[in-house]
Amino acid sequence: MALHWIALMIILPFAGAFIYAGIHEYLRYNSQGKASYGLVYNEETGTTHVTGIAEDEEAYDPEDFDPNDYTNPEARGGPEDADRDKS
Repeated sequence: MALHWIALMIILPFAGAFIYAGIHEYLRYNSQGKASYGLVYNEETGTTHVTGIAEDEEAYDPEDFDPNDYTNPEARGGPEDADRDKS
């Protein structure tokens, strides 16, 4: 098999996903209009993800991030975790 066919086989799935995403976003734009995307903070897990933001909501600002301000007790490390990591 020629080298250019192997390269094409590797690139083809990524190109297909890119084209699918472009078509999906174009159809969404035609039905809903312009969208605003940004980071959204999940307080329960202490993580962020990119999603569409409504006009009345405010985007997540990384400058205001406090890593101790989430509510998931399993993900939050305490002093006992620091002692366990040292040994």
